[in-house]
Amino acid sequence: MSYVIAATYVVKDGEAEAVSAALEEMTPLTRAEPGNELYVAHRSVEDRNVFFLYERYADREAFAAHAETDYFERLIKGVAWPRLERREVVRAEPLTDA
Repeated sequence: MSYVIAATYVVKDGEAEAVSAALEEMTPLTRAEPGNELYVAHRSVEDRNVFFLYERYADREAFAAHAETDYFERLIKGVAWPRLERREVVRAEPLTDA
């Protein structure tokens, strides 16, 4: 059963370009993972300090493997998260297998 992460990042003033670059680098690396089904990072057109990530994995184990990668450690934990004012995350599974 798929496992979804939907995250909103609100970035501190002056830090948006560094977070944008980290997410752009993260995208092809994550998409190449065997358990990744979809990874799309978005940037708000109304507030350039707001990013929205939508990620879908084959299952929870695939996401756990993603979170253990060296690039997650470097780009998300090392670059993005320290520059955030706020982070909201929804973890979800489909209501049905359809």
